Amino acid sequence: MNVIPDCGLAPGMVAVLAAHGAEQFEKLEEIHIRVGGLPQTPKPPLDYQLVFSVEGLINEYIEPARVIRDGKIAIVESMTEIESLTFPEFGKMEAFQTSGGTSTLVETFLGKVRDLDYKTIRFPGHCVKFKTMIDLGLCKWEPIDVDGTPVKPRRVLGELLVKNLPHDEPDVVLVRLEFAGDSRRLRYDIIDRSDPETGLSAMMRTTAFPASIVALMMARNQTTSKGALPQERCIPPQTFMDELAKRNIRVEMT
Repeated sequence: MNVIPDCGLAPGMVAVLAAHGAEQFEKLEEIHIRVGGLPQTPKPPLDYQLVFSVEGLINEYIEPARVIRDGKIAIVESMTEIESLTFPEFGKMEAFQTSGGTSTLVETFLGKVRDLDYKTIRFPGHCVKFKTMIDLGLCKWEPIDVDGTPVKPRRVLGELLVKNLPHDEPDVVLVRLEFAGDSRRLRYDIIDRSDPETGLSAMMRTTAFPASIVALMMARNQTTSKGALPQERCIPPQTFMDELAKRNIRVEMT
């Protein structure tokens, strides 16, 4: 019997992709994971649309990130270390530290790699704009007095994001994993768009399909180990990749 947590996109699918990439190296040194769920047509001011819980989004932005740095587990502040990256058709994007994406990977790869991290992909400028709201205290639960009424800033921000950000417009999920070792580099890219024929958004596809694949593999007794284990330790990576391809989630390797 298996208990396999964190089935989805990130954490989730990227953990199995990390395991697949790691198998391609004798001596692996680095794993860098970048993921973003985005509108295909961004709109100001944040160039973002809600593709999952607003509370989950805020948590990812304010809680610390866990990474491996120089062979040790380290804690890094979210919304920091902005970097640039590019994707075909989308051009220049940004990525920055957020919490949750590494999940159990830091324990799985501790002692096996020098560096491992996870960053969220957004359109350029998003991080600075949202970080300003965090710095102003808009993500805090502690009530403030407004004309004699206690008001929780985070509730106000959450309601305003739900009210003003798009929800159901065509979306895209961008995924990039980069590996380094054996004096070479390997990159996995996914660009998955919403499917108008099925009505499934890209976030639905890249969250639900990986979860269903893991469930099917458990039912088919295809896991490599039994017990309560993360995906990267018990899901056969190539079998998982083959199942993704059957659902038209394509991983480009370079």
